[in-house]
Amino acid sequence: MRILVTGVKGQLGYDVVKECEKRGIEAIGVDVEEMDITDAAACENVIKSANPDAVVHCAAYTAVDAAEDNVEICRKVNAEGTRNIARVCRELDIKMMYFSTDYVFDGEGENFWKPDDARAPLNVYGQTKYEGELAVEELVEKFFTLRIAWVFGVNGKNFIKTMLRLGRERGAVSVVADQIGSPTYTYDLARLVVDMIQTDKYGRYHVTNEGLCSWYEFACQIFKEAGMSEVQVTPVSSDQFPAKAKRPHNSRMDKSKLLENGFQPLPTWQDALRRYLKDITW
Repeated sequence: MRILVTGVKGQLGYDVVKECEKRGIEAIGVDVEEMDITDAAACENVIKSANPDAVVHCAAYTAVDAAEDNVEICRKVNAEGTRNIARVCRELDIKMMYFSTDYVFDGEGENFWKPDDARAPLNVYGQTKYEGELAVEELVEKFFTLRIAWVFGVNGKNFIKTMLRLGRERGAVSVVADQIGSPTYTYDLARLVVDMIQTDKYGRYHVTNEGLCSWYEFACQIFKEAGMSEVQVTPVSSDQFPAKAKRPHNSRMDKSKLLENGFQPLPTWQDALRRYLKDITW
């Protein structure tokens, strides 16, 4: 099998290519230098030249707060860029995997979001990822949409690296305690991605590591596992930590569809965190 992976310089794209290589699957990793996804002709040329059996589309505009001021570029990447790729996948009749987000929901309540729940994005980033979902569903027959959340990987910036840096620099951090979700290690996610793309079990899925926590609880566990218990962690409400883009209070994801289709759930987020801290230099 040959897989073209977009966004290879990002956390997830990097790990997907590594996982393919580990299994002897041919992976062609591209980023904006090799294929600007906002350029329809470039998408067509690169994908057709690569002649893959599937496209795993990891590239995205993910600067959530900046998106509020850069609606046009965010939409161009997340919605139009995804549509450009989807058109080629339809023409070639190949599989496409698209990564979306819990931000396509309104983030309220305490219920676990199911893959087919009504979508009501709460910010620009969520809206453009939703538009990307619609493009994939409209154009591609053999599609997988994986909604992921609270992602961390070795290749790139993330919450864990930020906490470790702030803990060292300041010795104290304030972290929101009223947003609940599940951290997700791209190494674990990549293994599932490569398993799934080799099947024909198409559709929408929710994928995170197992277990729930608040950002505050996540931060406390990070410092505990890192042997930095001296760092003072103060819980605060979202109102005390204003951000340009509204964040979901409820990012609980129902992942039962994975089991129903024979896929293994990801390990717990605590287990993922322990392994991650051994995998990075900090």
